[in-house]
Amino acid sequence: MKSLGIDIGSSSVKVSLLDIATGECVASATNPAQEMPIEALQPGWAEQDPEMWWRYVCEGIRRIGADHPMREVVSVGITYQMHGLVCLDRTGHPLRKSIIWCDSRAVGLGEEALEGIGRERCLSHTLNSPGNFTASKLAWVKRHEAELFSRIDRFLLPGDYIAYRLSGHLSTSISGLSEQILWDFREERRADFVADWYGIPHGMIPEADPSIGVQCRTDAATEQLLGIPAGTPISYRAGDQPNNAFSLNVLEAGEVAATGGTSGVVYGVTDTPKADPQSRVNTFVHVNHTPEKPRYGILLCINGTGIMNSWMRRHVVQQTLDYAAMNRLAETAPVGSDGVVVLPFGNGAERVLGNRTTGAAILNLDLNRHTTAHLLRAAQEGIACSFRYGIDIMRTLGLKPDVIRAGAANLFLSPLFRQTLATLTGARIELFNTDGALGAARGAALGAGYYRSREEAFASLRRIETVEPVAADREVLEAAYRRWVAAVEAKLHENSIQ
Repeated sequence: MKSLGIDIGSSSVKVSLLDIATGECVASATNPAQEMPIEALQPGWAEQDPEMWWRYVCEGIRRIGADHPMREVVSVGITYQMHGLVCLDRTGHPLRKSIIWCDSRAVGLGEEALEGIGRERCLSHTLNSPGNFTASKLAWVKRHEAELFSRIDRFLLPGDYIAYRLSGHLSTSISGLSEQILWDFREERRADFVADWYGIPHGMIPEADPSIGVQCRTDAATEQLLGIPAGTPISYRAGDQPNNAFSLNVLEAGEVAATGGTSGVVYGVTDTPKADPQSRVNTFVHVNHTPEKPRYGILLCINGTGIMNSWMRRHVVQQTLDYAAMNRLAETAPVGSDGVVVLPFGNGAERVLGNRTTGAAILNLDLNRHTTAHLLRAAQEGIACSFRYGIDIMRTLGLKPDVIRAGAANLFLSPLFRQTLATLTGARIELFNTDGALGAARGAALGAGYYRSREEAFASLRRIETVEPVAADREVLEAAYRRWVAAVEAKLHENSIQ
């Protein structure tokens, strides 16, 4: 018996096949070979075609199916880029490209809603400002594309759309409602008062299911197209960051997960709903939440992290080096990068900076001293500083990340980044043999009842490396961090007076 996991990222779509009995990944496929395009018609905008995601899902499943019969699949799990908006008409077709997570066009509308609904009511009920989340994106469509808005039958998150294409069933999850800012944490129900403020008809909002459990089943069209038997349960669905935590067995209060793809995220679990008064970090319903046993995820998201590293590869080393070679070259520069400071905030408005856009920056460059190695190291140190900046905010909400778990992927493949992050935060970094698609496959097997417990589901999860802080580097990195914070504050001040 096999479980299929689907991961809809903004850079690629990954599909993995899990052998339920052994807990091992037997096959995976990532599409496309190059990063998926993101369309930015105006500064701060970011859109992708939902049909593109579906096409790459199908290609990935067919690639795996060439060697592993899809008739053996008994459960399907989906994880996806959070906060995206997919607008469907009455026939179930997308009306426009999806406004995705890093699109910042709705920031102003979210601020209007915070003041209009009332700051205290928002923070006590939704635990977040309406900010730049899905409901605010839909409000932007209502204000600026009124005719199109009038034709919307349902709106979905990216993962909801893929579940719909596999099953013909329209739904979201309770965790999904919270990432749309349409969940009332105090009342344990949908936050219709937010929809009412924006003028969103309640009928546009799909019904919500638990993240773990049978939500719908694949249909005959999917069996004909992809070979997955009709009636196979889709039994797990979660945004990429709650899913990353689940993949790492981060399910209980005090446990912390991190990831470093295009954006960087730290996600800590708590059993007490708390709000950051400035909404610089956000609280969502975790995948294993129940009213009787509440679990919430406090999420720090930095838009500009891995994308800063990929920019360095494209434009500084001109793609002449792969990431492993870049890491080795960066390690030849001294700790602290000899004073070079990189601010990685070049991917839209940053929540951790109060939804402000500062742009990326390279500072203190000395043309007589500094080399490519200094730039590459400063980029990774700057990304680690952005993590530390957000983690310090999370600590004010009661989280104490003494141990941070991560999958061996993306930025966490860099020994330099892992070591810098551990030393700057004082936390031990633990790397595990998992990724988002594999986590979704595990979640689906658990949700369909093929695993009887959390312990059984994660029996094959292995820690492959532990990284401890380096005491000898702490003083130099603390000085570098102070320079970095001063540069951020100067940027924020500069932008505020423009």
